[in-house]
Amino acid sequence: MADLNGFDATNVEPNAGFDPIPTGKYLAAITATEMKPTKNGKGEYLELEMEVLEGPYKGRKLWDRLTLKHPNTQTVEIARGTLSAICRAVNVLRPRDSVELHNLPLVVSVAIKNREDTGEPTNTIKGYAKRDTTATAQRPVAAADGGTPPWKR
Repeated sequence: MADLNGFDATNVEPNAGFDPIPTGKYLAAITATEMKPTKNGKGEYLELEMEVLEGPYKGRKLWDRLTLKHPNTQTVEIARGTLSAICRAVNVLRPRDSVELHNLPLVVSVAIKNREDTGEPTNTIKGYAKRDTTATAQRPVAAADGGTPPWKR
């Protein structure tokens, strides 16, 4: 139970929810990480929470899961390869704790897929890359709509 300090929903407009952000590449940073058990209890995954840093989707959250402990070695290899891409993108090559990856800019490749449980569209992360040091590469890169960058739509 949590004390809500007399919260009155009649004085606050409700959130309408969020549609997924368009497919594309966005400058983002990992803002939180947590190890969690898999549904079947046979492994653990690192949940990454990220925040878009620029453009019209600035402040939007994205998530990824890296199954780092699991009986299926291929699953673990894929997760470790993704973690390696993240580490290289933020130039932290030997992190001792996931907090060392927080608040460092990197480019996140975002796609849209339908959720297996509800069929609703949701964002998925397809890859990570180093932030380019040129000014133009610090903005989200063109999306799937034929090349219009998200910040110009």
